[in-house]
Amino acid sequence: MNLLEKLYTLIIFLAVIIGIGLGQAEMIRINAESFIVPLLIGMLYITFLQIPFEEIKKAFKNIKFTYTSGLINFVWTPLFAWLLSLLFLGDNAALSIGFIMLMVTPCTDWYLIFTGIAKGNVALSTAILPLNLILQVILLPIYLLIFGGTTGIIELSFLVESIFVVLFIPFVLAFLTKMVLRNKEHLRENLLEKLSIFPILFLSFAIVAMFASQGQLLLENLVIMWQMTIPILLFFIINFIVSQKVGQWMKFPTADTTSLSLTTLARNSPIALAIAMTAFPDQPLIALALVIGPLLELPILAVITQVLLFMNKNKRM
Repeated sequence: MNLLEKLYTLIIFLAVIIGIGLGQAEMIRINAESFIVPLLIGMLYITFLQIPFEEIKKAFKNIKFTYTSGLINFVWTPLFAWLLSLLFLGDNAALSIGFIMLMVTPCTDWYLIFTGIAKGNVALSTAILPLNLILQVILLPIYLLIFGGTTGIIELSFLVESIFVVLFIPFVLAFLTKMVLRNKEHLRENLLEKLSIFPILFLSFAIVAMFASQGQLLLENLVIMWQMTIPILLFFIINFIVSQKVGQWMKFPTADTTSLSLTTLARNSPIALAIAMTAFPDQPLIALALVIGPLLELPILAVITQVLLFMNKNKRM
């Protein structure tokens, strides 16, 4: 985990503050939005380049873990997130959609770090990673239409166009790059090492640009922070309990249950945010909800990691 990844929460927070500050200059505020999509495409291209798609077949070697995590991530979690959004955010359609977008996209990067710290099965978590990415890219627009289609905010044609631009194009470019470098292992590793810090940088600059153009809205809606806190906390607490109980019920080894908890808790805010900023440019509250998410998520994951270590230590005693 490089320094930027360790400081992810702080960097996102600073990006928001810097964006709001720069947005006070009218020339920057007017032009900032045009930088968002190119930055997000660059971020996702490098992100997809880092995903070991060739490892996906390994996920199916542990069929029980794969379908268990898949059912929790892509059946239970969307329904649970929708229920929480109705209970706590039902009077604000934009916040509700942002919350759902965050919660239905499983993490594809830093949860491996937390899995390692908590003594989980990192190899198993790595194997499930590319499958989680592909499923969330396919299913996210479906979830949005099912859970948010009646709000009037979502336009199917614009949603499809945005996903094509922001997800499909960088995905294909990453796949083609991998094909070109298929037999050049040393060159590919060097390239990935040099590019590893850029996804966070690109995402940070995109957030700066977004809040430079829409920052005034945040200042006018600071109460949103508190509205989002309760459903996010409930999501993590209840899903943690569910994943632990399911792991015990399925008789998973302790390390596998730890992996199950973290893969069903950690969320993929960068991808959800990339889609939100392009699919809903006139609904900045959706993106705002997705910025608030990781500000709470990473500290929560750090605490949960320590809880898992404590629980697993007691099991061994």
